[in-house]
Amino acid sequence: MMGKNESTNNLENNMTRNIIRTAGALAVALGAVTLLATRGGASAATMLPAPAFDDALATTKGGSMAVFSGGCFWGVQAVFQHVKGVTSAVSGYAGGEVSTANYDRVSDGNTGHAESVRVTFDTSEVTYGQLLKIFFSVAHDPTQLNFQGPDHGTQYRSEIWYTTPQQKTIAESYIAQLTKSKAFSAPIVTKLEPLSNFFPAEAYHQDYFTQHPNQPYIVYNDAPKVAALKKMMPELWRDPPVLVGMAK
Repeated sequence: MMGKNESTNNLENNMTRNIIRTAGALAVALGAVTLLATRGGASAATMLPAPAFDDALATTKGGSMAVFSGGCFWGVQAVFQHVKGVTSAVSGYAGGEVSTANYDRVSDGNTGHAESVRVTFDTSEVTYGQLLKIFFSVAHDPTQLNFQGPDHGTQYRSEIWYTTPQQKTIAESYIAQLTKSKAFSAPIVTKLEPLSNFFPAEAYHQDYFTQHPNQPYIVYNDAPKVAALKKMMPELWRDPPVLVGMAK
């Protein structure tokens, strides 16, 4: 069991990292004249076509899972929590080992993990391809290599963790489709790997967007993503969001 001093030190380290993250967002806001030219932070989302190759909606209710990494998991989680058909969206870590799957270690950027969101969805209400469209268009910028907005490091990389061969095929097809159509002005750098593990993040990271709506980082970086989903894809919008806390 963790001793009191060690527990206190970890809590202080996590608080410090969150302060740094917020300070980074404020710095981005001050430099908005140059940074709003990119899609990191509060800049506009990109209207994308639907995947040309996708599953059809199931005729009966069924559960499936998808895992996405696209920068800070606070905003990615918030976006998917507002998607119709999503039954759960959990922030966590993918790509590394269980022994280092904690915020303090992952934030060092050398554990192999990426901040990720595990999305469970009803295949009769939303398809995997529709989730990919949301991931690429409003949840993050797939052209930013190992960073998103003010957050830098491999733990903030763009990555799709497929759970079935069909998911891999749909994701590869969509990336090729977006690349061919030059949907973005820069190359897509999103990695594609099979999911080997997923470790839920600490409780204080879950539902962070909902619990801290006025935090500067959330206001500047994440609120525009959620707003863009509602505006651009009203047919997939759900309100209220499905929260991790609702399952407890």
